Amino acid sequence: MSDWALEAHGLRKEYGEKVAVRDLSLQVQRGEVFGFLGPNGAGKTTSIKMLLSLVRPTAGEGHLLGRPLGDTAVRAKIGYLPEHFRFHEWLTGAEFLDLHGQLYGMDRAQRRQVIPELLTLVGLETRGETPLQAFSKGMMQRIGLAQALMNDPEIVFLDEPTSGLDPIGRRLVRDIIDGLRAEGTAVFVNSHLLSEIEQSCDRVAFIKNGRVVEIAHMHEFEQTNIEVTVRVGQPTAELQAELAHFGSEVRLDGSNGRFHLRLPSEEKLPELAAFLIQAGHTLYELSPRHLSLEDRFLQVIGDETGDR
Repeated sequence: MSDWALEAHGLRKEYGEKVAVRDLSLQVQRGEVFGFLGPNGAGKTTSIKMLLSLVRPTAGEGHLLGRPLGDTAVRAKIGYLPEHFRFHEWLTGAEFLDLHGQLYGMDRAQRRQVIPELLTLVGLETRGETPLQAFSKGMMQRIGLAQALMNDPEIVFLDEPTSGLDPIGRRLVRDIIDGLRAEGTAVFVNSHLLSEIEQSCDRVAFIKNGRVVEIAHMHEFEQTNIEVTVRVGQPTAELQAELAHFGSEVRLDGSNGRFHLRLPSEEKLPELAAFLIQAGHTLYELSPRHLSLEDRFLQVIGDETGDR
């Protein structure tokens, strides 16, 4: 059995002259929570549809649970919560889950056992006999999550799983995701709530203009994403070039004479301070700041006009 729950190599999707996804290349391990980040129009939804075989790639290849995309047997092992779902509002919560259980080929005994467990898991244990048309948006999100887990999947795709949820609901979803990880289930999460991604995911991929441009390990993120502000007596272009030896993305803020650069780790801070002093610069400020995932998102993705 492959250690990879998901593999994608050079997946591309064209609609006529429009390129929706240029290059989707990534791997997700079993038992890993993987975040998928990008601005609107970056190709996230099309990427997920290709991985789920809802649309056919123009080029490239991929595998789910060790089998090629579209394998019928593998589909029975996938859970999916779409962002824009339309559920059967005339059904009760329990009837809705029972329907999906039947679609998965589960027998009646299995369904009767699993449905109460899932309703309790998502905090709807008292709503099994309530019609979906009486559900709030947050309750619909929760019942949607329950149906994504109905078949005890080996990989789950969650598209904006905390949309419409209050803080208690978001915490519940995080706890469920943590439980899935502990059970060895891979979870592929697309969300605009970067704080939720930051708390839940093991790794994240940034997609821009239909291409994966960076993949980051979250447990290393805090240590390796440090922005430093430097203010000296005489900021010069020569000093800016010298600072590039210590870090990356060096820029000078002309409005206040401060340099900003990204260091690979905190270990570079004493070395940077020593260099500035030994080089004869009057050092007025050396301020490190750990970047949040939102900070890094804005650095990688830019402001949607091409500026970084």
